[in-house]
Amino acid sequence: MLSRRRFLVSAAATAPAFALHAQEKAAAPPAPAVCDAPKLPEAILALTDRRKDIVPITGFERDQRTDLARELMKQYKLDAVLITTGPSLRYYTGTNWGQSERLFAYVIPQAAAPFIICPFFERDRLAEVLLNFPERESTITYLWQENEDPFIILRRALAEANVTAGTLGIEEMVPFGMANMIAKAAPALTIASATPVTAGQRSLKSPAEIALLRLANQITFDVYKAVYLSCGPGDTNHKVEALIAEAYKRCGVRGEASCNVGVATATPHGSSKEQLIHEHEMVVLDDGCTVEGYTSDITRSFVYGTPTDDQRMVFEIVHNAQSAALAAARPGVEMRAIDAAARAVIDKSPYGSGYSHFQHRLGHGIGLAMHEWPYLVGGNAQKLMPGMFFSNEPGIYLPNQFGIRLEDDMLITENGAELMTWQSPSLLDPFAIPAKGTQPAPPPAETKPEDKPADKPADASAPASPETTKPADTPKP
Repeated sequence: MLSRRRFLVSAAATAPAFALHAQEKAAAPPAPAVCDAPKLPEAILALTDRRKDIVPITGFERDQRTDLARELMKQYKLDAVLITTGPSLRYYTGTNWGQSERLFAYVIPQAAAPFIICPFFERDRLAEVLLNFPERESTITYLWQENEDPFIILRRALAEANVTAGTLGIEEMVPFGMANMIAKAAPALTIASATPVTAGQRSLKSPAEIALLRLANQITFDVYKAVYLSCGPGDTNHKVEALIAEAYKRCGVRGEASCNVGVATATPHGSSKEQLIHEHEMVVLDDGCTVEGYTSDITRSFVYGTPTDDQRMVFEIVHNAQSAALAAARPGVEMRAIDAAARAVIDKSPYGSGYSHFQHRLGHGIGLAMHEWPYLVGGNAQKLMPGMFFSNEPGIYLPNQFGIRLEDDMLITENGAELMTWQSPSLLDPFAIPAKGTQPAPPPAETKPEDKPADKPADASAPASPETTKPADTPKP
């Protein structure tokens, strides 16, 4: 099977396809309704509807995605690609369609018009979503009744697209049961993975996608900060989670978070049990929101009250590990090397080595799925390319004590890597603002990076802009 690394190197040659013309801006919808708004804390009420800032993906860009998919099919000798539901369907068509036992499929032949296999009773719904499909004027729809075999209809549709033999690429989210039925219904076809086309293509973000991802990160950062200022000892993790959900509504998007406290932070995904926040105990927030389907994924670890010496030491190590990974990330570097850069910092600490306390990979791709290809993990020799988007999330977990994870999302650029949000300066300053209960300092004057003297470092007394954050610029606890 052709490797993902070979795909992405080849995809680089097609990069001009991502040089898109200006995106169209949608009219701002009405302000969101929020339940019990007067009862919400001031910091959450201060959040504003961000939907006016959303610039959706255009039909022109979706047409380019389909064109590029066909070019990649030629390269990988796929005669057609079949997608059922999930992020890839949204990537190519802009449509969300729930997975069920009934076959709904979108098929892109290499040398023919796309077609759809759809249950007959869903025809009205399909007519609505087809308005956003690329090549919608030429897309063919095949409807099937409940007493018909949709897989036989699929075989006939493929034949009408001149795909009677050769290779059919199956997208990774297609359920095995459906893939198995397709293979039985069309034995003359070779079934292969479409991942080099679909997941590989999605891993290189266009300027429009990057803008949506950046906005999702900004919203999550603001929501977390508002809830941090609104909560404290005596509150439960469930209250924190509920306030985060309401805060996202204030911003006009959907989002959620998991909050874990104390010993529950000692495992990466914590516990669903109710937990009470106490002073001096670790609190960890994780997850994000979606903006036009594009997701954020941010984690903050902090303490209300004075941290212990052990908590401070672990935070410092994790912070340095995240900075080391950020500094190592640049085009052409193998993905395993970024994981190794963060892991080397932790391995040299009292909490190394291997996966003993840093129990998971450093990061994952982010886009229309919160976790998607590719991955920053040991053993992955695939190379970084400009336009890739990852989480950068080292952590240390001490059983029956506490855990600390710092997660920010980063974009691979021509010159290195760019964080979408401020790194967390300390356990008492998780959002680049003074600890809760102190008077916030005024925000620094906005300074363009090009205005700073090249031989003078940025002012370390104020947080750097999210667009220019680098390890040396971020204050240490």
